[in-house]
Amino acid sequence: YGKMLKENQRFATSSEVIKDYVDLARIQGERLRSTTFQKEQPLAAHEAEIVPFPWIEGTIKSFDRILDPHPFVPSDPLVRKERAKEILAIQSHGLFKRLHHLNLKKTVIGISGGLDSTLALLVIVKTYQLMNLPLENIITITMPGFGTTDRTYQNALTLCRELGTDLREISIVEASLQHFKDIGHSKDVHDATYENVQARERTQILMDVANKEGAIVIGTGDLSELALGWCTYNGDQMSMYSVNGSIPKTLVRYLVKYFYEEEFQGPIAEVLEDILMTPVSPELLPKGDQDELLQKTEDLVGPYELHDFFLYHYMKYGASFQKILFMAVHAFQGHYEEAVIKKWLKVFIKRFYSQQFKRSAMPDGPKVGSISLSPRGDLRMPSDASFATFMNILD
Repeated sequence: YGKMLKENQRFATSSEVIKDYVDLARIQGERLRSTTFQKEQPLAAHEAEIVPFPWIEGTIKSFDRILDPHPFVPSDPLVRKERAKEILAIQSHGLFKRLHHLNLKKTVIGISGGLDSTLALLVIVKTYQLMNLPLENIITITMPGFGTTDRTYQNALTLCRELGTDLREISIVEASLQHFKDIGHSKDVHDATYENVQARERTQILMDVANKEGAIVIGTGDLSELALGWCTYNGDQMSMYSVNGSIPKTLVRYLVKYFYEEEFQGPIAEVLEDILMTPVSPELLPKGDQDELLQKTEDLVGPYELHDFFLYHYMKYGASFQKILFMAVHAFQGHYEEAVIKKWLKVFIKRFYSQQFKRSAMPDGPKVGSISLSPRGDLRMPSDASFATFMNILD
């Protein structure tokens, strides 16, 4: 366990001095999280020898260690492939257990033509293969609204038809317009209410169809969206079982790519390739005159690769935000300027703390990796925790 930082040569004609940086805060964080050292302490034959050394404050002038900008995704292709298989097995067996426990054979899922719903659907397919159930028992519902583009709409239809699911289409336009009228909200005011009405209308449809069919609604939201609170409370935030809740967006993209490269061919592979190339968007704001996508998530909340980097080091090692900024600057050198990274780090801090109330009511789902934001497991945080101190430190 651990990592070799540096070694000298086995054979040398003269004395050598090697040096490297040791991340003491990371080691301390690991020991606080792990019970291994605590359990072994009474069994130790000898007390640990403490070697004192002077602590000298200083500034790192040169930092040559290579930091992985995508810590959730293994860099080695073979390891990445095996990790994908393991993750998909955990997701599918988790859903298998839930369906078996409930004695249900049907599921309902909303399909948008985006990455998250695509991965969730493919996980359901693998689960049904485990259970020897027909894919017609998967009720896939596409719910076009004001911002739905033809590209995502056609991708959703093609994917479901090629897989052989029970595909249904229910537009949310008329229901949303009626709801705007009921609450006295103009359809021309494109604010949070305008967007959330659509998200909650979709969730209501899914829940009601599930009740009607004797099924459960499978959630599609991922770990990155949960961290940022990028979801509608009691809208896409809610489901009856969520399979993607501990999968970060950078890993979601790779898992869909794994299906595209390893599991499917022909029309399904083609549509998966196009889904991978489609910008991430909730498609809740009106589209352009040429059917172009105007609402792009990463333009609004920042690049997911940055947020996943922040999340990984904050949750796994308890790194300070100053340290995370330092590491991110080196990890993404040549891709993002420090000012840009700091801007999105502040967004991450603000949203991570202010959106805890959405995670406090999140549905069940399988824990896949070492990081989870479930209030029943890894993150027991009050919904009114303050983030002001962290913001001041970065200023």
